[in-house]
Amino acid sequence: MSSDSTQYELTEEELRELIPQLQQLTDKYKRAERVQKALFDISELASSVSHLNRLYTAIHEIIADFMNADNFFVAFYERDNNVVDFAYFVDEFDEQVIKQLPAEKLMDGMTGYILRTGDHLFFKLDEEERFAAEHNLQMYGSKPFELLGVPLKRGSQVIGAMVVQTYDQGVHYTQEDLEVLLFVSQHIVTTVDRVKNRELTERTIRERTRQLRKINDDLQEEILERQKVESLQQALFEISELAANLEGDMTAFFSSLHDILARLISAPNCFISTLDDERENLEFPYFSDTLHEQIESRPLGLGLTEFVLRTGQAELINPPRVLELAEAGEIDVTVAQNMLNSANSWLGSPLVVDGEIAGVIAVQTYGKSAKYTARDLELLRFVSHHIAVAMERKRSTEAIQRYNQELEERVTARTVELDRANKFLKQQIEERKEIELKLIHDAHHDALTDLPNRSMFTSRLELAIASKQRYTDNNFAVLFIDLDRFKVINDTLGHHAGDEFLVEVARRISLCIRGHDLLARLGGDEFVVLLDNFDEISDVEEVASRIISSISDPFLLDGREMYSGASIGIAHLEAYYQSADEVLRDADAAMYQAKTLGRGRYVMFDKSMRDRLIEELELENEFRKALRDEAFDYFLQPVIDLNDNSTLYHEMYVRWSHPSYGKIAREQFRQVAEHAGLTLDLDLFQLKKACKALEDWRKDNNSPARVAVNVSINHLLQSSMVNKLITLIEQYNISPQELVLEFDENDLNRRSQYILPAIKKLKRAGVTLVLDNFGSGLASLSYLFAYPFDFIKIDHRFVKSLPRSQRNLKLIQSIMLISEHLRFTVIAEGVDSQAQFDALSEIECQYGQGKVLQPAKILDVSTLAG
Repeated sequence: MSSDSTQYELTEEELRELIPQLQQLTDKYKRAERVQKALFDISELASSVSHLNRLYTAIHEIIADFMNADNFFVAFYERDNNVVDFAYFVDEFDEQVIKQLPAEKLMDGMTGYILRTGDHLFFKLDEEERFAAEHNLQMYGSKPFELLGVPLKRGSQVIGAMVVQTYDQGVHYTQEDLEVLLFVSQHIVTTVDRVKNRELTERTIRERTRQLRKINDDLQEEILERQKVESLQQALFEISELAANLEGDMTAFFSSLHDILARLISAPNCFISTLDDERENLEFPYFSDTLHEQIESRPLGLGLTEFVLRTGQAELINPPRVLELAEAGEIDVTVAQNMLNSANSWLGSPLVVDGEIAGVIAVQTYGKSAKYTARDLELLRFVSHHIAVAMERKRSTEAIQRYNQELEERVTARTVELDRANKFLKQQIEERKEIELKLIHDAHHDALTDLPNRSMFTSRLELAIASKQRYTDNNFAVLFIDLDRFKVINDTLGHHAGDEFLVEVARRISLCIRGHDLLARLGGDEFVVLLDNFDEISDVEEVASRIISSISDPFLLDGREMYSGASIGIAHLEAYYQSADEVLRDADAAMYQAKTLGRGRYVMFDKSMRDRLIEELELENEFRKALRDEAFDYFLQPVIDLNDNSTLYHEMYVRWSHPSYGKIAREQFRQVAEHAGLTLDLDLFQLKKACKALEDWRKDNNSPARVAVNVSINHLLQSSMVNKLITLIEQYNISPQELVLEFDENDLNRRSQYILPAIKKLKRAGVTLVLDNFGSGLASLSYLFAYPFDFIKIDHRFVKSLPRSQRNLKLIQSIMLISEHLRFTVIAEGVDSQAQFDALSEIECQYGQGKVLQPAKILDVSTLAG
């Protein structure tokens, strides 16, 4: 027996060889058990989940138990509508804004491949080119590191797709993951159909129940409405009889109306109020109330009755409504509080007599049990009309009696009026003389500050010019004063504060000049001073300094301390001046120069200023013509791979050589475009040339990989401009990946909060984005985290200091380290020497741009016409 047992014993080496096989069997059984549990869970979902949204979330959790499913979506192909419905979408990069997309937009992508063929997909980023070519696919959105996609089928028909993907290079999918996903997908369609059918059945039952309930309610309401109509017809007949048979006592009429009204609506409390002859007090010819025996007449205030008188409309006022009116200042707070304490419900309607509101009829209840409705309001509005008719009859009778009395009074009043007219004519003659004097003053003075106006100042300046031409030794100077922050004060504190500010400025300036000098206000925040008979130029400078110092002191406006300043242009009267406009023009030009130099200073006019202004105007006109005629030079400068000298993309820019001024500097070139308001036109012009170049080069099979254009940030401030850029790319039939847009960091600093959605839209369209001149502005690091730029160009000033500046070298290395985590690539700009190239190569910077790598070359524009 022992010999037989030893015969079947295994050696230690054989046992060790069996361990991996046993481990594999164990893992296989565990995985099979998890698959069975998942199928059981999916089957349970069909009976436990009542809404599809919760179903897809539960399926996501089940899938995530087998593999990394941080990015997961389920899409269904609706063949009748030819759309793809993303029933469930979770992705850490792509934003899912549209629930449905036209099928033709997706059919050449990975999701479309699954829907078209019914085959599964196993995508890996490192095999992207082979994969795209093999399956004839276009890649959309953010590219995953790996992706698994399986079809959802009902029988043999493909109805949708289920996809998991990862952007993490540390996560890998296996063939077993694909098999599990394929296996699970076979059971998901059945579960989805069962939940959809149950959801549809429940919705149908609810809708039918609601319809039956509504029909029943409508029938009950119709019965009640017919009963009310019969009561209303009887009541209206009685009201008409009362109005037709009115004789004498109005109190009895009002009381009878109250009784009739009480049969139609809850009206335990009712009153009628009228305006007195002066329309300043309320009187109450009828008042019946369960809490108060009587009410006294009162002046008009902010009560409920006065509110109806002001609006001229019937009003239904409950506690919530009275709170609104109190907050709006229409109702007194005390009235609102009393109404809230007693839980009033109040109806009031105006009484219109002879086309004029003469009073109000009102009813009210106390307590929460009875509340009025809009129907009650309509009824009261009708009753108020009949009350007004009765009041109008009574008023007509009283009017005849008053007419006879007034006729006698008019004769007496006419005699008194003739005596008064004689006195009035004498008074008018005196007032006319005063008005003529005031008109003369107003014609030559500013209405706000009472300073001389432009007309009077121009007249005095013309006299000064004539004096200077006759007596050349007489010295005159004009100070043109422009105030800072006046618009800010006007916009923030209001025009009243702005007027106070101008009056105070006028007072301060008047204290800085002599008695015989002339201070005037030309308009807005512009003041001018004519200095007469001074000895030295230093005297003028001293006056200008005093004015600047005085205006720089704080102003107290509406209890707030505000600060301003002044820029002053000074023009000395010379014998060659022929008119006041010439002097003011030159003083204004000097003032503009003072503002350009930094405000809070004065500048003396010289002829070079006029020449410079004329030159700027001519240059702007020449630029407009050059843009119209496309008279620019075009350059291409490549971005080079520092490892193998290959080209990443070419940056295209234009330069302007003026026939008179020569080559215009890049900064001046852009400044002229900005002053002329043609920045966007220039950018669109460059983009069209870049797109045209790409289109022509493709025809010649000689296309650079990509072309970049520097674009103003103004293109991103309006959604229409972003759409215009995308439309331009489509018009030239080029791929968005072939176009690179570069945005200057300094522009982002000024408008960063407005442009993130626009940049994301360009990114989704497939355009390559570059942040240019990185490090030249403020808060640069925030752009790296918030904006999806593909490339970051290090500002040339950091590269220029290499290799002597180790600090800048370390900075570039730090940005390269950040780029590994944020998925952008660093480009060093301005590599103009071999030493700079060597320093960048040493820190393994991959891309650079500059003269030492490959200087910019001029582009032949003969092929880019149109």
